[in-house]
Amino acid sequence: MRQMTFLDLCSGIGGFRLGLERAGHKCIGYCEYDKFARASYEAMYDTEGEWKADDVTKLKSGDIPDADVWCFGFPCQDISVAGKQRGLVGKRSGIYYNIIDLLKGKEESAKPTYLLVENVKNLLSINAGFDFASVLSEMDQAGYDCRWAVLNSKNFGVPQNRERVFIIANLRSRGGREILPLTGENAAALVKLVDGMQGYRIYSTEGISATLVGNAGGIGAKTGLYFIDQSNTAPKVTDTARYTAGMVNHTAMNSAVLEVHPVLTPERMEKRQNGRRMKEDGEPMFTLTSQDRHGVYICEKADSREGSGKKGTLLKGGRIRRLTPRECFRLQGFPDELYEKAAAVNSDAQLYKQAGNAVTATVAYAVAMSLPESRETDIF
Repeated sequence: MRQMTFLDLCSGIGGFRLGLERAGHKCIGYCEYDKFARASYEAMYDTEGEWKADDVTKLKSGDIPDADVWCFGFPCQDISVAGKQRGLVGKRSGIYYNIIDLLKGKEESAKPTYLLVENVKNLLSINAGFDFASVLSEMDQAGYDCRWAVLNSKNFGVPQNRERVFIIANLRSRGGREILPLTGENAAALVKLVDGMQGYRIYSTEGISATLVGNAGGIGAKTGLYFIDQSNTAPKVTDTARYTAGMVNHTAMNSAVLEVHPVLTPERMEKRQNGRRMKEDGEPMFTLTSQDRHGVYICEKADSREGSGKKGTLLKGGRIRRLTPRECFRLQGFPDELYEKAAAVNSDAQLYKQAGNAVTATVAYAVAMSLPESRETDIF
């Protein structure tokens, strides 16, 4: 194993960086246009002495230092199903061509050995697949062979259903080894505590969250969760959910059974919506976006123990709260230590946006570990 150097282009808050560093590699520079994301990035990581830039479209090939790896999740606004479907001709997603032009302008000996690229799943099918063919063609012209796979964050140690296409390209002139496809193990499988018909089942608190994205619209907008209290008479909402002996007839002091139900537009329950507004407990959460509100719906549940005579669900005393920025960072695989550094320099509104736009760090680590030069570390 050897330590490789890498550049973090279109870096956001460094999901690729965190994954590659924990696979044993060293970041030597980054580029990010959004000034708020740059502030978080520079607070989260030790960037002193590194090369940096703020607009990849204004760079020339000679401006960029040599590195073994370039990683980037180029903007998806023109590709996402929630966008206007302009594809790679769109101004934002067309940044891909700017990055490839920078590669083409490099001498063969100065080109990175690997490219690690992330984007929304729709990249594979937008414009009848011609845009993805263009992606591969451009890499081929730059001298790279590609493999790709759709990876879901829920299979890589975080409770979020987030399908993204990852491309690993290796420089043809330096040979290559098979590095994809890659599969993961769903570490957030459902654990059923009490069986029965729908409405009677209870699952453990280990569940799957929603996809986080950086733009609004569609099924993925404005999601939420709820858990249920256990008092017949005076339900008490608590920040920490713990299982008690079951339903009680006095104020719940130590509630409750936790259930996680993805919910759309929790602050506008009367709004009409195509498709389901709420999923079953434990199902993957709807897409979290950078612009919309996401939350948890907290309400009361009756005891479902055998022989109690109180099977069923009691929905009383409910309220909705937003997911916190910290929770959104966790859903993207960022530790609290890094979140706190970002929170010290940015508003909650910016933190929500940054989480929605991020590459899931645990998936970035798994992709980095598929490179033959990587070494396994005890992380996440």
